[in-house]
Amino acid sequence: MPHIAVLGAGITGVTTAYALHKRGFDVTVFDRQRYAAMETSFANGGQLSASNAEVWNQWSTVIKGIRWMLQKDAPLSVNPRPGWHKISWMAAFLANIPRYRANTIETARLAVTARAGLAEMAYRSGVDFDFTPAGILHFYKSQKDFDHARRVTSLLADGGLARQELTADEVLAKEPNLRGDILGGFWTKSDSTGDIHKFTVGLADWLRGQGVQFEMGQAVEDVRADADCITLRGRDEQRFDGVVVCAGVASRSFAKMLGDRVNIYPVKGYSITVNLDDAASQAAAPQVSLLDDKAKIVTSRLGKDRFRIAGTAEFNGENRDIRADRVQPLVKWCETHFPGVSTENVVPWAGLRPMMPNMMPRVGAGRQPRVFYNTGHGHLGWTLSAATADIVAHVVAGKMRPNFTPSKSQSALKTAL
Repeated sequence: MPHIAVLGAGITGVTTAYALHKRGFDVTVFDRQRYAAMETSFANGGQLSASNAEVWNQWSTVIKGIRWMLQKDAPLSVNPRPGWHKISWMAAFLANIPRYRANTIETARLAVTARAGLAEMAYRSGVDFDFTPAGILHFYKSQKDFDHARRVTSLLADGGLARQELTADEVLAKEPNLRGDILGGFWTKSDSTGDIHKFTVGLADWLRGQGVQFEMGQAVEDVRADADCITLRGRDEQRFDGVVVCAGVASRSFAKMLGDRVNIYPVKGYSITVNLDDAASQAAAPQVSLLDDKAKIVTSRLGKDRFRIAGTAEFNGENRDIRADRVQPLVKWCETHFPGVSTENVVPWAGLRPMMPNMMPRVGAGRQPRVFYNTGHGHLGWTLSAATADIVAHVVAGKMRPNFTPSKSQSALKTAL
């Protein structure tokens, strides 16, 4: 069987390795970190959220972003320093506003499709990742935001996702610990949560036992596509029959080496993990997963003693600094909406989401016949990973093996993009 290199051992890289191995390929995964899931897949919001499939390409987002530039604790922060990559990416973002409806529907479809694949991976590997099928609760504090949510619900339904509108009393019945002036909400019973880091590490360990090779702590410095092979140069030089780029924000530079343009911009997101060290905090923390659309904050309960709160978007290039002024709003949100939870022991984190300007992942073949991509998932990498891994593995099989028929999900994504 062909030997395929996968660049990146985050959630997309490891699920891609699974999908390729399932089809009989020899697979080697490369990552510059010593362990899997040490960058963007380390401490995200934990939500497997088809209900969060709405893309950001709207004029209202642009207007809010301009207004938020003058507010330090705003959900969106943009470094005003000009740069060609940032300016060109934002121009392409604006150009995709007419695709808002179609891309939101297709993202929802992918997210719904991904659920079965993730369940299969979890079942076969036996990994414990603090999974809970407790559903996701969106809540709203203004009529304008609530009305917009109704319109989004219609788009999600077109993508195959059902969610239920709730009154304020019904919201509080779903999560009695929630405090605030709540107007109403939406409940998505079919959504779930889990620890992305524990899942990715556990799946990688299982794949090792199945024969997948992992070259960890080895940065790939150069990749070249020739007619008869792919050549990777890092600690040493190795040759493969094909390569799948799943390298997060580094995918853009790898694509350039391979003659492709993958217009990913690093959009920093923050999270805090609130350690619930006492019984009172454990009782006061929510059991269901939440999404505050106004603040752009998501939460998940990870086992008995961890409460994850994540949000914000920062356009500041490939900057991994953890800024106190971006972390503090997450702590304040917890203290406002869940005052019984102690925030004495809080662990902050920041990661760079690899975002395409149309908010859709880049999945499929490159210009060279041995080159493939599964990257650019933005804030939905955890949610979409199982679906896009299956799609790219089908594409690889179709290119590397004759007489292969693409799957329906692959054909649907190709049409959408």
